[in-house]
Amino acid sequence: MSRDPVQSAERPTDDGAAPPGDAEAPFLDLLARGATADAYEQPVLRARAEGRPAERIAALEHAKLLALRVRAELEGRRRREAELSALFETAHDLAGLRDVDAVLQAIVQRARSLLGTDVAYLSLNDPVRGDTYMRVTEGSVAARFQQLRLGMGEGLGGLVAQTARPYVTDDYFRDERFRHTTSIDAGVRDEGLVAILGVPLMLGPHVIGVLFAADRRARVFEREQIALLGSFAALAAAAIDTANLLTETRSALADLEHANEIIKDRSGVIERASDVHDRLAELVLRGGGVHDVAAAVSEVLDGTVEFTEADAAPADALEASRAEGHAMPHRDDWIAAVTAGGELLGALVLRGHPGLDPVDQRTLERAAMVTSLLLLARRSAAEAEQRVRGELLDDLLDARDRDPRLLRERAARLRADLDATHVVLAARLDTSAPDADHEADARRRLWSAASHLAATRQGLAAARDGGTVLLLPLAPGDTATDLARRTARHLGTAVHEPVTVGASAPVAHPAADPDAVVAGYEEGRRCLDALRLLGRSGDGAAAEDFGFLGLLLAGDRDIGGFVERTIGQVVAYDARRGTDLVRTLDAYFACGMSPARTKDALHVHVNTVAQRLERVGRLLGDDWQSPARALEIQLALRLHRLAGPVQS
Repeated sequence: MSRDPVQSAERPTDDGAAPPGDAEAPFLDLLARGATADAYEQPVLRARAEGRPAERIAALEHAKLLALRVRAELEGRRRREAELSALFETAHDLAGLRDVDAVLQAIVQRARSLLGTDVAYLSLNDPVRGDTYMRVTEGSVAARFQQLRLGMGEGLGGLVAQTARPYVTDDYFRDERFRHTTSIDAGVRDEGLVAILGVPLMLGPHVIGVLFAADRRARVFEREQIALLGSFAALAAAAIDTANLLTETRSALADLEHANEIIKDRSGVIERASDVHDRLAELVLRGGGVHDVAAAVSEVLDGTVEFTEADAAPADALEASRAEGHAMPHRDDWIAAVTAGGELLGALVLRGHPGLDPVDQRTLERAAMVTSLLLLARRSAAEAEQRVRGELLDDLLDARDRDPRLLRERAARLRADLDATHVVLAARLDTSAPDADHEADARRRLWSAASHLAATRQGLAAARDGGTVLLLPLAPGDTATDLARRTARHLGTAVHEPVTVGASAPVAHPAADPDAVVAGYEEGRRCLDALRLLGRSGDGAAAEDFGFLGLLLAGDRDIGGFVERTIGQVVAYDARRGTDLVRTLDAYFACGMSPARTKDALHVHVNTVAQRLERVGRLLGDDWQSPARALEIQLALRLHRLAGPVQS
């Protein structure tokens, strides 16, 4: 059966006196059990009730005081141990900081628990807005209080921030040391707070916020509690500083990563620029064209680049690019003007590439520059070739004593064959210029177009007698008339004005017979004049197109050719079949185109005359008896009789 420690401690010894140290025993037991402070009065009260000697009661009183001192010391040590443990745990959380909000929440929770307050909260300064806002709360129940924003210097927190020292108030609403505001007082009243302790959060000499502990009843905060809250505030400031450093570090790492990406991208762009530079240089060296440049840049820029004429590009963007010297955006495209010495030669257009890197933009501009150089080089080469072609044709027309072998060699270098059959063509513009300058410009354009045509057709061209003369090869199955008409259309389209072209009869061997070239040029000029006199400006024709008038235009009076063109089919028919169609035609025209008189002259039946004339119509065409055709046929019959039979 258990004994009451107080009673056992009070039992006297055999001689009636209490044993030594017997007064401390009940208090040691109370200390061991962790009894409340009130329980330490019980041994003294019991001794008095039992009438113990005064010495005994005095000993118990003395032991009680010692026990209470020991108890207070133990309580203080336990409290400090708890505080140190909480600080250690907070420091541990700070060392493994991943979420600053979680660390701050833990600090506020532990501060509230150790200080035994109803509420704990933490506010931070907002340098952007110039005020203070509630960051973390623990134990708060009022929404308005949790969302408070305080102006600098307002409320208890403002006083702490201004002085960088802890402040405590036993009764918030009666404390006049700080400036009260309606909004802050309303939030504190909603929360029901009375006693508030605030300590500063310091980063170096700067206050960045305040840590608070508050009760809803009057309370005096002890010095140890103020120090403890200050320790938590230091940890909170360290957590915030660490979080800021982590944020700055992450931001710096992100910036470094971004910079690294930019460097990689720049490196790639520079490599692409170097690649396109090498490709463009190679194109220039091997004589590539503008479309080769466009294709190379298309591949490098991963887009579609095209060369266009100036009038086909967007006018505003093209003019801006020309003025600025840079590629200019136009909707989803980029336009780079191709210029040389202020002259607009065209444009490079990058299709469907709205976002263009500056280095890629420079690549497009460099490609436009290379394109202009190629165009200038091509123009210079073309002009040089035009001069050479013109000089060779001038020598054929003017220096007919030149060695044919040398003429052939010079022509071969121009890819022309002066042993093939050619046609000499005289071309002239048929519009009147307002002044001499405009006329000279029109002639230059005609000569340029004729030279280009001669180069593409492997012929020759030269400016002469206010117009242009061409020596073009005659393809098998082609005629001088067809060639003249095609040339008139081509040159007229090129210069945007009517061009009249007169052609000579075919010249078989220009190099061996320069005189024939001269005669052909004169014949072509006469045909050109005849076309203009007949109102056929802008057309092309040869002497053969003018019937017997062509005999007057032709330089060599091609009688056989005229007879062949006019009645050659009838003569050939008689030769093959042994018929008398030519004799019948002679008699028919001699008899005034009367079949009845013709039968008498031929001594045949009228039906025979009709059948023969029907056969002639099938050979010469239905219009053979028209006045113009009849006149030509009669002339051809007379020339046929004079020249003898035409061999088929």
